[in-house]
Amino acid sequence: MRRWNGWGDEAEHYPLEEGARAYLVERVGAGQPPRDATLEEVVRRVPPSRLPDHPLVTSDPETRLRRARGQSLPDWIAMRSGRVGAVPDGVAFPENDAQVRELLRFAQEAKAAVIPYGGGTSVVGHLTVDPDGPPVLSVDLSRLWKLHYLDEVSRLATFGAGVRGPDLEAQLRAAGYTLGHYPQSFEYSTLGGWVVTRSSGQQSLGYGRIEELFAGGRLQAPAGTLHLPPSPASAAGPDLRQLVLGSEGRLGILTEAVVRVRPVPEREVFLGFFFPDFDGALAAARTLVQERLPLVMVRLSTARETETTLRLAGRERLIGLLERYLAIRGAGAGKCMLLVGAAGRRRRGGEAFGGAKAIIRRHGGVLVGSLFGREWEKSRFRTPYLRNTLWENGYAVDTLETATPWRAVPETLRAIEAALEQALKPEGERVHVFSHLSHLYPDGSNIYVTYVFRLSGDPERDLERWRALKGAASRAIVEQGGTISHQHGVGLDHKPYLEAEKGTLGLEVLRQAAAALDPQGIMNPGKLVDR
Repeated sequence: MRRWNGWGDEAEHYPLEEGARAYLVERVGAGQPPRDATLEEVVRRVPPSRLPDHPLVTSDPETRLRRARGQSLPDWIAMRSGRVGAVPDGVAFPENDAQVRELLRFAQEAKAAVIPYGGGTSVVGHLTVDPDGPPVLSVDLSRLWKLHYLDEVSRLATFGAGVRGPDLEAQLRAAGYTLGHYPQSFEYSTLGGWVVTRSSGQQSLGYGRIEELFAGGRLQAPAGTLHLPPSPASAAGPDLRQLVLGSEGRLGILTEAVVRVRPVPEREVFLGFFFPDFDGALAAARTLVQERLPLVMVRLSTARETETTLRLAGRERLIGLLERYLAIRGAGAGKCMLLVGAAGRRRRGGEAFGGAKAIIRRHGGVLVGSLFGREWEKSRFRTPYLRNTLWENGYAVDTLETATPWRAVPETLRAIEAALEQALKPEGERVHVFSHLSHLYPDGSNIYVTYVFRLSGDPERDLERWRALKGAASRAIVEQGGTISHQHGVGLDHKPYLEAEKGTLGLEVLRQAAAALDPQGIMNPGKLVDR
């Protein structure tokens, strides 16, 4: 059963070793476990639906509650405290395009807003209901999950857009193919959600971001159906697929997506390296991608993230032996970990690693084999469960990300981390901040930042702490010229900073596109851009 107020399956737990607990106390202080509201308490507070009856719509209170929020820290604070605010007035589970069109017609007649619901994994407020707005219909796309057609000649697969990551891969792998798109939310997020938020997978260096994988599909909008043919290329005006990518439910409901697939690789291997310092590691990582080696992943942790990873890993004896070996090799207190992955035919993977090892050696890197790569691969979808454990121990954890050209990466990274570290000092609170680069390009990189701070015991105060942290980091990103979102979308949380990136005219173009497809403004209002 999926958790209603946290991450993942209720049966899955991420233990916190005593050494890891001591490390958190050392970094930010002792946490005080909060008192969470129970599901029964919160369900009792769900107000009656404001929608008229419809055979495709349920007004069951728990069903509505479970689709009221995503996975952002404000969402967690709301659900854990029981102060959820507004919830959808009804939830529908369409099974085909005709039912989606019927639901859009129903919403228009009822003067209701429509919020598409994929996997519920948004971390920027895509699902939040406006408490002062009209009735809300949540359209859960989980029944649009099947592989409709696999064109093995063109290597194109057509899916219902509500398919979740594991189901998508299972259907493809049964025929010997893969999409290779693995965001950290892979187990719960959906293909449609990836498209409308411009998602990046952990192995996007080799497989491509979702905009490279998305070939076409079908969008059901209040104004009609927008067909997006999967042309390999076209000069027939602006590409409307690019308009749907990143649209965040503001234009309509993506019901079908065509994606570019490839044969399942013979093998995937991830190797670990350590560097004495971040500057050398950064130069090596940049060279790896600019040389365009056939790698699927390059992931570089800062010294602080490396330290945090090793301290939270447990296995103290093994880590101690590793650190003594690395110290002999010159990688001591400031060491940084680099993971490199290759996939495909065995011979091609060997050639890729051969070129990578030569570059890494030139920049002072030390190979430690595949152990860390295997551990990362094994736990990459389990790590989010640590959020539940930390919360239960009195700590809040959140992430944010940006992307910037290589020349600006060091200063942007320093500015974001400094902004976060300073944000709660007026309260006398410390913030533990650590970062990595996990999506690298020939001209630049993303910066992915995680920060941990203590819960206060007061939900409103915790929300204010988050606002102070998020605001400080977002302003630092804008001042450094980075994008306000590299892979999580805009939603509500990044919306105040979007004009700095798009400009006034750019935002107006987006508004006009939304008005053309959604004249009454019923689609996910308030997200991305205002009406």
